[in-house]
Amino acid sequence: MDSHLPARPSGSDYRFERFRTRLLIDDMTFGRNALGPGSRLPEFDLPTLDGGRFTSHTLGRRPVLMVFGSRTCPVTESAVPVLKRLHTRFGERVRFVLVNTREAHPGQTIGQPATAAEKYRHAERLRHHHDIPFEVAVDDIDGTLHRAFTPKPNSAYLIDTTGTITFRSHWANDEAALRRSLEQAASGNTVLGRSRAMAGPLLRAVGHLPGIVTAAGSRTGHDVWRAAPPLAILGALSRLFPRLPADLRGPAAAAAALIIGAATAGLLVALT
Repeated sequence: MDSHLPARPSGSDYRFERFRTRLLIDDMTFGRNALGPGSRLPEFDLPTLDGGRFTSHTLGRRPVLMVFGSRTCPVTESAVPVLKRLHTRFGERVRFVLVNTREAHPGQTIGQPATAAEKYRHAERLRHHHDIPFEVAVDDIDGTLHRAFTPKPNSAYLIDTTGTITFRSHWANDEAALRRSLEQAASGNTVLGRSRAMAGPLLRAVGHLPGIVTAAGSRTGHDVWRAAPPLAILGALSRLFPRLPADLRGPAAAAAALIIGAATAGLLVALT
């Protein structure tokens, strides 16, 4: 990894073992100086699982959609089907690259990788789990590239052929926003913008949270309950809707929570 990347907190801070509330807060916002539309890419050179390289010096002749993600991120779980649909439509005109990062919710079964080889295996697990049809690159063990972008678990960046970021989406499951930007880029038009959508992408991801806990280990569930009780409650409620697609269980759980809350409030009023 190149030394021209901006300084960030140490790799040991990046490779957390337990998910905390502070991490959730950091995930929700980009700093004013975070890389975004109009920013130049930092220099990087990463291996890909197919034996190639994903490097800032040779992006290729197509715009690049670069997405960060991990196996234990429920938003990534929700986003990959979106990315596969977009890749089917735009893959011949836009290069798609998923960069495997630290685990968003490490547990005792899928922990935080401690070596470069282990992180590579995590990337292979991610690709196999989703049957990803496009490139998967592997960041270094300290997440140097990810940290240069002020790490978010599943952000997406559209990059032009000169290495300039033209679009940023906070969450890669924001299909409508990504599709609009890709349509412009694939047509050769100038793209400059960002998507700040928050509630919708998070609710679509909530239905995947129980599956993440099952895969990563019960410790992950305990950490989510401690760090983000509202999300843990919605994740638990989403289990009530197993016949719905996972992306719809989160909104259904939110609706159920509102109904339960209203009913409880009404009961309390009736008893006083």
